[in-house]
Amino acid sequence: MTAKPVSTAKTAKPARTRTPAARLASAKRPGVREQAAQTTRDNILRAATKVFARYGYEGGSVEKISQSAKSFDRMIYYYFGSKEGLFIEVLEDMYRRMNDAELELTLDLAQPVESLKDVINFVVTYYSKNPEFITLLNTENLHRGKHISKSARARDYSSPAIAIIRQLLESGASQGVFRADVSARNVYLLIAATGYFYISNRHTLSAFLGEDLQTPEALAQWQAFIISTVLRTVMLNP
Repeated sequence: MTAKPVSTAKTAKPARTRTPAARLASAKRPGVREQAAQTTRDNILRAATKVFARYGYEGGSVEKISQSAKSFDRMIYYYFGSKEGLFIEVLEDMYRRMNDAELELTLDLAQPVESLKDVINFVVTYYSKNPEFITLLNTENLHRGKHISKSARARDYSSPAIAIIRQLLESGASQGVFRADVSARNVYLLIAATGYFYISNRHTLSAFLGEDLQTPEALAQWQAFIISTVLRTVMLNP
């Protein structure tokens, strides 16, 4: 038996091919990077909400926000352009979150009275459970609204809230329950004003009146009073 000759020529290495798993991982990488970027942005936004609510606009420095977010100053400028740009987005985000929560309400246009009560309960409860929202609005009012007035989206968040009330008023008017001459805008302002004022000034009012306005009983009493006030305003025969 003769031995098989061994070739001394170098054999070419087979071309590398990526496995389907490797190709899938590669395809996902941009998405992973985008998700990481979104997470960083969200962390900055949440941190800024807390810092601005605690220290106000002047005291809420970029350094405090980046430290709270466990990020870097340059990332704030990268995602938001400036401290003011970040503050505007914080305000927009607060409005958006309230708007989104309100849109989740299940309202029955065939029951306009009960549905309007649900809207009032939602607004007052939201103010009570989100004190940062109240604090940030107070801060912006001290600045005469100069930051939120630069927002291109602020008005978008008020429109759905007023539209909901308008639909309920129209439904009630068609049923002969509500007056036909009531402005949805005015009803919205009545609900917002009475709910906001109470929560915004609860500390000073408690001291002034000599009673704790933050107890569940006090809040429930005021909420019932707002409902009674609004219904007497809009109902044809209160």
